[in-house]
Amino acid sequence: MSTATAKTLDTIDRIRQEVCTLHAELIRYELVVWTAGNVSARVPGHNLMVIKPSGVSYDDLTPEQMVVTDLYGVPVAGDADGEWGNPGLSPSSDTAAHAYVYRHMPDVGGVVHTHSTYATAWAARGEAIPCVLTMMGDEFGGTIPVGPFALIGDDSIGQGIVETLKDSNSPAVLMQNHGPFTIGKDARDAVKAAVMCEEVARTVHISRQLGEPLPMDQAKIESLYARYQNVYGR
Repeated sequence: MSTATAKTLDTIDRIRQEVCTLHAELIRYELVVWTAGNVSARVPGHNLMVIKPSGVSYDDLTPEQMVVTDLYGVPVAGDADGEWGNPGLSPSSDTAAHAYVYRHMPDVGGVVHTHSTYATAWAARGEAIPCVLTMMGDEFGGTIPVGPFALIGDDSIGQGIVETLKDSNSPAVLMQNHGPFTIGKDARDAVKAAVMCEEVARTVHISRQLGEPLPMDQAKIESLYARYQNVYGR
């Protein structure tokens, strides 16, 4: 085995482990039910991604079950010896959407999709979540936008994600009548965005039951975002 092949094997093994572990975070934060939802990660240095298999219970997921595909969502066989081949499982039904994002947003290293209750409720209304919390300014840099209605089965959802987020600071988009998709520099970052998206969706919804939330000045939102992204925790 060449050194390059061994390095690729190690990278894919590491990402499979990470993607598998991150699915447990979706359960922990109550963002998914049954087998819905998925996490994927780009394989650095390769036109490959790793994503959850379709229809497998979260409790039964193992790193070896994570499916490796190219950036068109086609499962790959691995090296000549089949040492990092796939486990015979189909990738998530959302794979084409994830793959489209990776092809068209080269800085994205992780994509997450959930049907988390409050964020999906906003998506069902086709309504963006307004930036009325400092935490939203920090994390999303403004409103969490709504993407267009699109059916599962091809890369239409991915096209909607890319088109909606290309001019937005937000790492989250609410796909109309579907649910939230989030992106990040890596898979963990995308999971964090999914957790925070659901949190602010819930909080803003509750706020609206009490009255109209107070708007925030755009300059203050921009200041919050710049500080959090470039100074806080660095």
